[in-house]
Amino acid sequence: MINRKSNSEIERMRKAGEIVARILGRLALSVRPGVTTAELNELAEEGCREFGVIPAFKGYQGFPASLCTSVNEEVIHGIPGPRRLKEGDIIGLDFGVIYEGYYGDAALTVGVGQITPENAKLLQVTKEALWEGIKQARAGNRLSQVSQAIQRYVEGNGFSVVRDYVGHGIGHEMHEEPQIPNYVSIYSNEFDPILKSGMTLAIEPMVNAGRYQVKVDRNDHWTVTTKDGSFSAHFEHTILVTVDAPEILTRAPETDNPEGLVLW
Repeated sequence: MINRKSNSEIERMRKAGEIVARILGRLALSVRPGVTTAELNELAEEGCREFGVIPAFKGYQGFPASLCTSVNEEVIHGIPGPRRLKEGDIIGLDFGVIYEGYYGDAALTVGVGQITPENAKLLQVTKEALWEGIKQARAGNRLSQVSQAIQRYVEGNGFSVVRDYVGHGIGHEMHEEPQIPNYVSIYSNEFDPILKSGMTLAIEPMVNAGRYQVKVDRNDHWTVTTKDGSFSAHFEHTILVTVDAPEILTRAPETDNPEGLVLW
């Protein structure tokens, strides 16, 4: 069942999303050569304490941190630790909070110092693919239109879409129905619901510079990397489906945004 949210639920998700955007933006602005991924995780936890929210990821199915930090060939679920970022790296920052029982979830990928033109294009295409998908997430469209828009844009720019991990519904739970693939397969017609006002979705393309195949680290059992060692980027927003343009829930309001955090 796909849950449609009431006005009071949506209001709590707006607040959760605003807080996610604020904290993620601060983290992105803190990325620089020499910073450790553990330090970024601590900044995320400091933000949770400041805003009085629960970090959504910490302890979720055993995940040990509040922030996912995925560097270079790491696609998602990278665990923060002593690794120091260096010039030319790219890092995916995936973060969520729980506010009054409701989740917000978002991600972005940023460069560390000066990055190559190839990696800059990877980041730009992934971010733009997210927006191509979001534009299709309006009442009356089918879910496959979101997936198709993302895949078409990514592959049209010479990159590949990760297929083993997908977006998802979100609300009172971190992962709700429906699953939101970033590609269209022969099975897409088996579950292709019509989107309706009040649905809340986490849309999140994961894009590889090389082939789409990925693997899970055998040591930590969390970190997902590209099989071919190519770099990967990840962008995500939590959105509300409406009859008009989708509402981005994970964005800090411009009128109350001292950090200036319109990053993705």
